[in-house]
Amino acid sequence: MRPRGIHHLGVAVDDLDAALETYERLFGAEVEHRATVGDQGVRAASLRIGAGRVELLEPLGADTPVGRFLASRGPGMHHVAYEVADLDATLTELADAGADLIDVPRAGLFGLEVAFVHPDSVHGVLSEVVSVG
Repeated sequence: MRPRGIHHLGVAVDDLDAALETYERLFGAEVEHRATVGDQGVRAASLRIGAGRVELLEPLGADTPVGRFLASRGPGMHHVAYEVADLDATLTELADAGADLIDVPRAGLFGLEVAFVHPDSVHGVLSEVVSVG
């Protein structure tokens, strides 16, 4: 797999508005996108911080992936997203290399096409592979 780079770091938060204020105040973050995505169970914001990007994720309920993450681990780093040119080809390469894929390509937040790699395949880190559509 030859990623273009890290697209964003995903951070699970209890309160999106409070987290936005913190990132803006401490790091000069600028909101790039903001959305509520019911089928993924999150309110989310993509922040630009210099050349980098952080995605803040607030669960819409306790029985969502981010809600369960917060219940078991608390707020903090949720995933690392790697940007690739061809998501399908990358997933084939990852599977051939022994990675346990969680899902198939699907529409993600903010117009991205995404798929996740199980944390057990990446030393405990949930990894997202994204392609700008």
